[in-house]
Amino acid sequence: MLNKLKDAELRFITIEEELQKPEIMQDIAAYTERMKEHKNLAPTIEKYREYKKVCEDTEEARQLMEDDPEMREMAAEEYKNGKEEMIRLEEELKVLLLPKDPNDDKNVVVEIRACAGGDEAALFAGVLYRMYSMYADTMRYKIELVSSNETGLGGYREITFMICGEGAYSRFKYESGVHRVQRVPETETAGRIHTSTASVAVLPEAEDVEIEINPSDLEIETIKSSGAGGQHVNKTESAIRLLHKPTGIVIECQDERSQFKNKDKAMKLLRAKLFDMKTREQNEKIASERRSQVGTGDRSERIRTYNYPQSRVTDHRIGFTLHSLENFLNGDIGELIDALATAETAEKLKNNG
Repeated sequence: MLNKLKDAELRFITIEEELQKPEIMQDIAAYTERMKEHKNLAPTIEKYREYKKVCEDTEEARQLMEDDPEMREMAAEEYKNGKEEMIRLEEELKVLLLPKDPNDDKNVVVEIRACAGGDEAALFAGVLYRMYSMYADTMRYKIELVSSNETGLGGYREITFMICGEGAYSRFKYESGVHRVQRVPETETAGRIHTSTASVAVLPEAEDVEIEINPSDLEIETIKSSGAGGQHVNKTESAIRLLHKPTGIVIECQDERSQFKNKDKAMKLLRAKLFDMKTREQNEKIASERRSQVGTGDRSERIRTYNYPQSRVTDHRIGFTLHSLENFLNGDIGELIDALATAETAEKLKNNG
């Protein structure tokens, strides 16, 4: 561990020197890359330097215990406290040295689809969209609607949107999977509890440099917007349908009135889907590692149950239950996300050990 920390500090110092060089400062791409690496290393180096200072102070206390009988008692206390602090800092450094998910700082594309349960599943999809929107708002992330297929009752057969903000993927990546709801529908006169499901897919936004798309592989057509109704629906051909011929992926985007903006959003979504396919192919080659990561589970896996009668939400991956469903559905999901992140970190530490 100490060798890794020494190497990291040397790299950190090198980056700081490079950032002062005129040729780097004038090269926007190189400067941005160095700044990003510097930012990622900074917490580890700060903690490592704190650790080195504690080690020095603890060694001084040990020397004082041996050399000065009058100061021995006080030095012994300082030595004991220093050793405890060293252990604490070592544990923190182990976590900081874990490989970081390269997608954590990215924006995300979220797709919610109604599954089993008909109209009730579509209403639940709407509840999930509202929940994520409210949580994104508390995190000061920006929501951009890409496309939606609404039902007349206010739900969604499917809805796709982007969440933009630093670290968005690190917070939303755990949401991929099947979400199950148990509640009495408003239309149910006998008071019977129904079970419905909706699937959530969370994709990191891909940069142009990560995914190259050949224009000849695309088939693009303009179509009229469709939806549950509204002032601007079906009046202009501003919506975009985009077909990626090699994979058969079809993207439709109709949220913006501008054809150009819809095309731009459709391309972002296509890049995210292609990047996700590429990542999953790589992950299949290291399946054992993938199984150990809470946030990259199979999307067909049932990950969570929302039980209305008991005001309970349970995440089945880590056996975590909250008895405050109303608050949770109002966007207060941070506690569960923190628990999932902690579980993933613990699993990584166990595998590294």
